[in-house]
Amino acid sequence: ALVAASGAFAQKAGDNIGSIGLAYISPQTDVGPLTNTGGLTSFLSGASAKVSSETTVSFGLLHMFTDNVGAEFTIGVPPTMTQDLSAPNVGGLGLATNSPAAAKMDIWTPTVVGKYFFGTAQDKWRPYAGLGVSRVSFHNVKISSDPTPQALAGTSASFSSSWVPVYNAGVIYNIDDKWSINGSVSYLPVTTTATFVGSHGTTSGDVKLNTTDYVIRLGYKF
Repeated sequence: ALVAASGAFAQKAGDNIGSIGLAYISPQTDVGPLTNTGGLTSFLSGASAKVSSETTVSFGLLHMFTDNVGAEFTIGVPPTMTQDLSAPNVGGLGLATNSPAAAKMDIWTPTVVGKYFFGTAQDKWRPYAGLGVSRVSFHNVKISSDPTPQALAGTSASFSSSWVPVYNAGVIYNIDDKWSINGSVSYLPVTTTATFVGSHGTTSGDVKLNTTDYVIRLGYKF
């Protein structure tokens, strides 16, 4: 009787919760050694890049297998992220050393995360920890018209797709039996191989995007 009176606010076995909200995506960029078929490898030594942080709309669908174990599929509207380029040694070729907004790209990150929820099905607050995987892919890569990006990648530019582990933690606040608010943070150690083709040959190398995602969504149980 006491349990019935308190209400089963929290997530329990068999529940499905759909949610929508915002995700703030913040990558930290690290460019590895670059090689070039046109003899520019030494000139590109020390090149670095910075990818912009962006906010986008995020969707989620959580299914509870037990009162404490669930799995969530999430996907967001692909944000368009901007990449700034700094290649200090290309100044010897008469090219600019800094190229703001050298490239733009859309990033897809559909994700599945298994989650363990602490507490019981009567709790309003449900902290959780999760581990999952994301398929990270890059689309609609566009190179700016500035001389340096055009010399390095004016013909084509691409970034390889990869499966990436997702480390996740968060908390759900249950407003009532149907509505909830979910806040979480995820870490994705993304590594992609960049390939650029331009007037100075083909340039390639690994780029790390150690990405932190901050998400808040409103959920509805059905």
